[in-house]
Amino acid sequence: MAQSLGSAPGTGTIRSLIPARIDRLNWSPFHTRMVMALGTAWVLDGIEITIAGAIGPVLTDKATLGLSTTEVGAIATVYLLGEVFGALFFGRLSDALGRKNLFVVTLGVYLAGNALTALTWGNSTLALIFLYLTRFIAGAGIGGEYAAINSAIDEMMPAKYRGRVDIGVNGTYWGGAIIGTLGTFVLLNQVDLNIAWRIGFLIGPVLGALIWNMRRHLPESPRWLIMHGREAEAEDNIKIIEHEAEKAGQRLAPVDESKAIEIQPAKAHGYLSLLRVLFKQYPSRSILGATLMITQSFLYNAIFFTYTLVLTDIYGVDKEDAPLYLIAFALGNLIGPLTIGHLFDVIGRRKMIAGTYLLSGVLLAITAFLFNAGVLNAITQTIAWSVIFFFASAGASSAYLTVSEIFPLEIRAQAIAVFFAIAQCFGAIGPVFYGYLIGEGDTSKLLIGYLIGAGVMIIGGIVEIFLGIDAEGKSLEDVAAPLSAVTSRPRATG
Repeated sequence: MAQSLGSAPGTGTIRSLIPARIDRLNWSPFHTRMVMALGTAWVLDGIEITIAGAIGPVLTDKATLGLSTTEVGAIATVYLLGEVFGALFFGRLSDALGRKNLFVVTLGVYLAGNALTALTWGNSTLALIFLYLTRFIAGAGIGGEYAAINSAIDEMMPAKYRGRVDIGVNGTYWGGAIIGTLGTFVLLNQVDLNIAWRIGFLIGPVLGALIWNMRRHLPESPRWLIMHGREAEAEDNIKIIEHEAEKAGQRLAPVDESKAIEIQPAKAHGYLSLLRVLFKQYPSRSILGATLMITQSFLYNAIFFTYTLVLTDIYGVDKEDAPLYLIAFALGNLIGPLTIGHLFDVIGRRKMIAGTYLLSGVLLAITAFLFNAGVLNAITQTIAWSVIFFFASAGASSAYLTVSEIFPLEIRAQAIAVFFAIAQCFGAIGPVFYGYLIGEGDTSKLLIGYLIGAGVMIIGGIVEIFLGIDAEGKSLEDVAAPLSAVTSRPRATG
């Protein structure tokens, strides 16, 4: 049953039940299609990072591009810079131009960047510029994906499912890591190297191309349309979503008019305006978002940048077998969010986020001492890391959920972009910091690195206890009232 309240004549005010109509829905084929079409962003990034890491050393071979180790190392840096740029640039456009426009465009940018990377022809100055430019473009596409897609999923997902869906989707990064690991493992061992690395960079685009058409047929976020005064389009799009729910057997009862929101659409916010809103109106939420994003980034660096070294140099694992251990580690990271994600909706955000952060930090500290005491081997070490990141992966995903739902709709994509960029910049410190600690494989230095990773994760859990937002089951408008809201509904601050 459709309900539309419309505008108050002469006031510029829109009164709408669309948020409440979205939140009353139960799961339908539309939600499945949306998750399949949009959730691939994290899978693609997992594929990209894994393939780039596996293929990098191959590019130093004369049979491929014959790059120096420094030139290979710069590839990851350029991709990271592209992600930061893309998040900020496309995040701004997503809030101004709409979610659908951007989640179609950013996928296209990523596809183009990766396809062009495979065409790199050598190690001349021009070829290197071309290689780095294509990696920057691919990174920009993925960075833009995060801002546009997390916004769209949250705004079109009923409140009772929002936590588990966000956490599950974000956790699929590790599904991409598994695909990338298996793909490069087969390619580099079965195909001529100069062809294999090029095919490797096309694995992600092939997957992206498969879901391109599905994205094109998703509706624009009705919430975004309402906030921009496009009532008729918003009504058309919410009817599409409701029609699919009714076709699946749902009976949609009328929504109480007391749940309506009133807004006066305003102009889009730039980043200077955004920073004023974040740190003047939402200072504690901004501290919370930054802390959760930075600390989970440090935890992953503590393990990921030492992973291969520990297996090969300390436990004596053959380099050819190391990817098999990575798959086991990735499985722990993938299974965690998919199996306990619903608890963030049932038990609550604050308890689950703080719990996963604190537990993973404590477990890493315990494992660090066992590692330093020499009582672990390659298998038991991998099992320990898999258990730690069963919880840590859900915690890390909840950081993205948090920054996506605790700020107003008008600045949601830009807020995600800002905190994503902060996390990536701190993450860039990881290779240098942990590279220094590793030295020549000194376990005592690695112990220090692991304890630092554990410590910052525990800090994240403590901050969540005191500053966390109990957003489970709540409409986005109740978690953070729109900046353009004119109703008596209390505006969230702090």
